[in-house]
Amino acid sequence: MTADTGLGDLLDGNDVAGLQQWLADHPPHVVADELARADEVTAVFCFRLLAKDRAVEVFEELDAVDQQKILEGLRDQTFRHVVEEMDPDDRARLLGEAPANFAQRVLAGLSSRERALTAPLLGYEQDAVGRYMSPELVLLKERSTVAEALDRVRRVGPDAETVYTLPVVDDRRHLVGVASLREVVLAPPARPLIELVDTEFPRVYATDNAETAARLMQEANLLGLPVVDSEERVVGILTVDDAIELIEEADTEDVARQAGAEPVEGHYLSVGVFRLARARIIWLFLLILAATLTAGVLQAFEGELAEVTALAVFIPLLVGTGGNVGAQAATAAVRAIAVGELRTGDVARVAWRECRVGFLLGVGLGVVGMVLATVMTDGRIAVTVSLSLVLICSWAAVVGSAMPLLARQLGIDPAVISAPLVTTLVDATGLVIYFLIARAVLGL
Repeated sequence: MTADTGLGDLLDGNDVAGLQQWLADHPPHVVADELARADEVTAVFCFRLLAKDRAVEVFEELDAVDQQKILEGLRDQTFRHVVEEMDPDDRARLLGEAPANFAQRVLAGLSSRERALTAPLLGYEQDAVGRYMSPELVLLKERSTVAEALDRVRRVGPDAETVYTLPVVDDRRHLVGVASLREVVLAPPARPLIELVDTEFPRVYATDNAETAARLMQEANLLGLPVVDSEERVVGILTVDDAIELIEEADTEDVARQAGAEPVEGHYLSVGVFRLARARIIWLFLLILAATLTAGVLQAFEGELAEVTALAVFIPLLVGTGGNVGAQAATAAVRAIAVGELRTGDVARVAWRECRVGFLLGVGLGVVGMVLATVMTDGRIAVTVSLSLVLICSWAAVVGSAMPLLARQLGIDPAVISAPLVTTLVDATGLVIYFLIARAVLGL
């Protein structure tokens, strides 16, 4: 086996020994990516060649969809070992997206301890932070000394998902604050732990939105975020690796919807063409229905087009420009909402701001449009095109920026108001603006 031999080459050559060596030599995340790219039979075959401990490390790097693909092909003994070694929050995420019969098989293969850790997480809503938190954490007592706290970290830490963020609680498990491992390690052993506790440290409730909690961790640069119940008792912790995954999933979903498609879980190369088509065709149906508005507008103004045929020449320029401006504004608004820069009450402020931006864009583009139209036709049509660009750009920027915020107010994911949808709506309304200006300028 040469240094540049890939997994595909080894599979094609039926080199089992080489496969085992390749799987052992490469980092878990690289192996996981190769398994995600492969079909189900190949992925399971390669996974079975991994040593037990190595297999668990690779398995943890896979997405839930790919984890299910692997597990469904494993024998009972290996199946039980893998699901038993999973972290409870990862297991809950897997079960939340799996069919009922598969979930029952997983739960049946767990020890009573792991089942007890996993079951409460499944009781939370799919998008709640309680579904993603880890119940395995190190809790410190507020009356402890630093020496006692370190002793507890050493005893409980091996079974905890993280020890870098240490929630400190009272006798009834109510959260007092958080101590960092760094400060605890560097403090004198006899120092009271309470002196190191940050009582203003952020916390979230288990029923809070998971993406919002992850964004909070990102903004505050946290390694861990305590999760409490309605009575302020600590029930878990959201770790930075889970927060990164949540943000990645949310961003992937937003990108898909802004492109006019439903998000598809799993590695792109392992997703079947029918699943990809199904994720896209629903939106295309909606968009083609919305596009009939444009056809209706053209039909309504067919008299003007028949009288001044030169107007038709500039329709692609106008609708294309308006759609692009609206898509830019919509994308900026969705992104700002996702990172917490905009709230639902900012609709009027954002619309006014984008209206001015659109106006400036329209003025600049209108100058270009007037020059082009003057060269191609006469001055009156050039004025019509120029004025239309100013108004269409202003209107498109308002529509593109306001629609995601209005969707948020109605409880709809802002990303659903995708750029293609905004573009289609702006096309129809932009034509109305164009023909109304043509009537006024040309006296039609």
